[in-house]
Amino acid sequence: MKFLKLLLPAVLLVAVFIAKAANDGQAVVLNAKRVAQALEVLGNPLSKEESARLAGGETHEVESILDPRCLAVVTINPESRVKAVAGQAKPVLVEAGWSVFLVKVINEAGVTAPLRVESEQAIPLAGSAQSDLADRWLDLAMFRGRPLSPTLSGASVDYRIIQLYSRDAGRRAAVLTFDVGQGTQDLGFRSDLLVNFECRPARDLTFKVLDENGKPTTAGFEIRDAQGRVYPSQAKRLAPDFHFHPQIYRANGETVKLPEGDYQLRVSRGPEYLTGHQKFTMEKEPRELKVDLNRWVDPASRGWWSGDHHIHAAGCAHYNKPTEGVHAPDMMRHILGEDLKVGANLTWGPCFDYQKQFFTGSEDKVSKYPYLLRYDIEVSGFGSHQSGHLCLLQLKDQMYPGGDSTDHWPTLCLNTLKWAKKQGAVVGPAHSGWGLATRSNELPNYEIPPFDGIGANEYIVDVTHEVEGPKGDLVPAVDFLSTVDTPMVWELNIWYHTLNVGYRTRISGETDFPCIYGERVGLGRSYVKVDGTLTYNKWCEGIRAGRNYVGDGRSHLMDFSVGGVEVGVDGSELRLAKAGQVTARVDFSAWLDEKINPIVRGRGQHEKPYWHLERARVGASRMVPVELLVNGRPVARKEIAADGEIREVSFEVSIEQSSWVAMRVLGSSHTNPVWVLVDDQPVRTSKRSAQWCLDSVDQCWSQKERFIAKGELEDAKAAYAHAKKEYARRLSESQGD
Repeated sequence: MKFLKLLLPAVLLVAVFIAKAANDGQAVVLNAKRVAQALEVLGNPLSKEESARLAGGETHEVESILDPRCLAVVTINPESRVKAVAGQAKPVLVEAGWSVFLVKVINEAGVTAPLRVESEQAIPLAGSAQSDLADRWLDLAMFRGRPLSPTLSGASVDYRIIQLYSRDAGRRAAVLTFDVGQGTQDLGFRSDLLVNFECRPARDLTFKVLDENGKPTTAGFEIRDAQGRVYPSQAKRLAPDFHFHPQIYRANGETVKLPEGDYQLRVSRGPEYLTGHQKFTMEKEPRELKVDLNRWVDPASRGWWSGDHHIHAAGCAHYNKPTEGVHAPDMMRHILGEDLKVGANLTWGPCFDYQKQFFTGSEDKVSKYPYLLRYDIEVSGFGSHQSGHLCLLQLKDQMYPGGDSTDHWPTLCLNTLKWAKKQGAVVGPAHSGWGLATRSNELPNYEIPPFDGIGANEYIVDVTHEVEGPKGDLVPAVDFLSTVDTPMVWELNIWYHTLNVGYRTRISGETDFPCIYGERVGLGRSYVKVDGTLTYNKWCEGIRAGRNYVGDGRSHLMDFSVGGVEVGVDGSELRLAKAGQVTARVDFSAWLDEKINPIVRGRGQHEKPYWHLERARVGASRMVPVELLVNGRPVARKEIAADGEIREVSFEVSIEQSSWVAMRVLGSSHTNPVWVLVDDQPVRTSKRSAQWCLDSVDQCWSQKERFIAKGELEDAKAAYAHAKKEYARRLSESQGD
């Protein structure tokens, strides 16, 4: 009887745990799915078959899928005491690299604290005691980044990710000690787990990387083993390799360490090159791997130089430790590896006080012609960012007067633009579509957006203003709108409307790396025509003049002209004495794989990637439509094969009134306009566009007034009143709908 009395509490506790496990199956499955997403982020994905089983939502599938990946099983008893035993995973590490395992947590206490791990064999932190270094061969950490929460979920069964680094090769042992807070270790050292690791030796793989001309270059390499795991592991990567990339960038003659095994290699160098694939084997000796790159188009050979005006070296996916973001040589490597000729590295709120030291007002010393890097500013994370972020290019001074940090900037975008334009800067709003959402996918459409974001919101006001330039003359307050990194319709709609009432803002392509897009720099690009030697300033001035086209780099609209007037030359103006026909022409080239990309094809206009040539594919063919626009409306169209050939495309078009003319491959590329002026009349093509702009000023004010500092409120009221007056005047002058 006494024995039964002692046994009864234990039986009841087990019964309670079993009941809890039966009732929280949905939580167990949901947490497991988040773990699977995190494994994907870390380059250790589940197989397609495992992912499909997990998607089924059955609790019993979770353990069968995840348990084989568990290095340890940790039990937290009802008193929150922790004990650990070995899991099913083979304890195999890689010399000089990180490995990823799971830890299964049987949580009888419903604890929601972080699961922690430490080891006496762990490499000490810098500055700590350096005793017994020979035995300190391991580094380890629990992964707490997104999409995981930093703590346990409280579910009866949970899985956490542990990351392990081996300094050495061979047989090594370590004791891992788990806890969920002070005093939770089990008595009798049962929270300690002795693990005997096999640390596989790594050998140097040297890349021989040659471009299409047989010259040494830099490329991106995504290396996976037969199980789909990424090498080197993305866990704990430091610059120049980024932890949020499966690829690494290596120049000719550079190396990567890999253990023995069979590998698949994906080679890329930006959208102008074909993606390559190779299989190779690492044996016991170092080896060299030759990679010959294959280019399908080279706009630079025709004077069209690619660039991305919105890149960051700090913030978003970057880390703050061990350095505050990364440095210029790291970003330069990525620019080289993506064959991006110009990179504008914009310092902004995160790590601003550290990163601002790299601004020089000229091209950075790491530049390797024709690959150019320069630091400039995005007004984001401080000041006028509430009314819309601003890209400020070609600055001479990066610090707004009145302070030496981020706290003193204006809250009215126009005041920042006045300061930048006085320096001769080339300026425009960033990620234009944020805050300009519409339900309609028509272009143009007449919905009034909410103007509640950080894109081209105050632009609707600023575009009506002229401000003082460096020579004291009046110049437009805004030079360009950013495109390619937000939903296409949202970006282009506001641009088309302001063009229709006569404003001549240009467009430029950006990535906002690694905030909107972290996959690689140059996902959004501007191709700028530059005469003579390429420089950063010439490239920026090309954007100001509109001597560029934008896109994803998969289609190209080179040498666009109307009536013999080249885009971006002599103000992009063609003057006609009277209405008549003109010829619009462009040299077009594009590349689509023969197989449809189902991921892109199945996504809506408001889902990433926002610009991608796959969106333009005609049916199942490799044909894509090149459209001629007059005042934002397509008036002619030709379907052209996206097979890499360069073809001249021309249209005859009748111009009845002063208009703007452009070409596009909707969803992939877009030229800047040429203005065709009939009888010297200004462009005033649409009463509906003028009314849209007028109404949008009021909507923008309803959202932005509360963000304006008291000392700038009168400036803001005057700026908005000026915009309304200008749009009202242009409404009265407008023709057509």
